Amino acid sequence: MTTKQKILIVDDDQNIAELISLYLTKECFDTRIAYDGESALTAHKSFQPDLILLDLMLPGIDGYQVCREIRAVSSTPIIMLSAKGEVFDKVLGLELGADDYMEKPFDSKELVARVKAVLRRCKPTLKEEPKADVKEVSYPDLTVSLTNYSVTYMGANIDMPPKELELLYFLASSPNHVFTREQLLDQIWGYEYMGDTRTVDVHIKRLREKIKDHPNWRLSTIWGIGYKFETKP
Repeated sequence: MTTKQKILIVDDDQNIAELISLYLTKECFDTRIAYDGESALTAHKSFQPDLILLDLMLPGIDGYQVCREIRAVSSTPIIMLSAKGEVFDKVLGLELGADDYMEKPFDSKELVARVKAVLRRCKPTLKEEPKADVKEVSYPDLTVSLTNYSVTYMGANIDMPPKELELLYFLASSPNHVFTREQLLDQIWGYEYMGDTRTVDVHIKRLREKIKDHPNWRLSTIWGIGYKFETKP
């Protein structure tokens, strides 16, 4: 029997929260509702959801702070829900670690589609491969393994969400090759991704915060084009 994927719904509007729960339950998800930030953080620990639908305007701790605190300890996928449709709000949400952003009001079918899409792209599919086929790249003080989803930098293991790791691995696997943002979106997020190229910029920024420039290599911006993993002889 297949275990149901668990969705934590965080919204202080009871009617909206219960409606979302109904949509997702019909799609065979296991749901739990939290009506404020404190309850959301508690439920995240106890319920251990596969994905969180997070409203921004919450009593007490707002959605942005909830996202910060969850990201400090976990890479659980987060879709932010908000009536705020400004670019600033969307970019801020992505920079804090959200995986997607939906404006209210939203269509129920689109919500379910986005939940499924985020779950597909955020959960690594670890296929059984021959032991000899190790997907790993190494440079001085940096090793990125796609086989066991790990990053070692300056002798320490670095916690990294799947998409950040996959982006770093893809770039490092083709040193000095310039990729456009659109190419990186297609390669890492897939053609079905409903976001835009700012997602790439946000993930590069997060990588640079964790992986600093090295005398032998660095993540380089090619202005007006995209990014490359630059190596020096």
